[in-house]
Amino acid sequence: MRGISRYVWLIAAAMVLSGCITREEPPAPVEPVKPGTGQPAPPTVPTVPPVPGIPEQPGPVTPPDTSAPEPKVRHYDWSGAVAPMVDKMLQADGVNSGSVLLVDSVNNRTNGSLQSGPATEALRNALANNGKFVLVSAQQLSLAKQQLGLSANDSLGSRSKAIGIARNVGAQYVLYSSASGNVNTPALSMQLMMVQSGEIIWSGKGAVRQTQ
Repeated sequence: MRGISRYVWLIAAAMVLSGCITREEPPAPVEPVKPGTGQPAPPTVPTVPPVPGIPEQPGPVTPPDTSAPEPKVRHYDWSGAVAPMVDKMLQADGVNSGSVLLVDSVNNRTNGSLQSGPATEALRNALANNGKFVLVSAQQLSLAKQQLGLSANDSLGSRSKAIGIARNVGAQYVLYSSASGNVNTPALSMQLMMVQSGEIIWSGKGAVRQTQ
């Protein structure tokens, strides 16, 4: 009986001792209190001082645009300007039917950039099947220009050159044309000349409307 009581006493003592031992834990952090509010103050984020000459938050670097702007392309109603002038020229006196006519490329004498190719094409189209002149073909004219050291797309530039190349291709007449004035509202001038004498037997002038 005494042995059992001692065993019970030892168990009770062990339980008392185990309850008295507590694990030490680190104290919880204490948040600072914002004065006058009773609420914790927001945490302080350290700032890095800026470096002179370097932006604090650099954005993406955009390379400069070095491409040259495309030149403006103007469009004109060449057919509308050429057709009535060609009709008047075909009625001019002193022209023998069946004569060979050289149509020179239209010269640009305006104050700006102008593509004269469409003007020359409209002029040749207006003279196609005219019933009075036989046109020097574009291939013949291109070959004659190359023989003179000129580009096939270049205009002859002067009346004397136009007459000279007309003689080389066996033409009796040459039609010399030029666009002049303001490039936005050019005027088209046409002169029909005799190759043998250089005499101007007809001339006309008309306004050219810009479509765009």
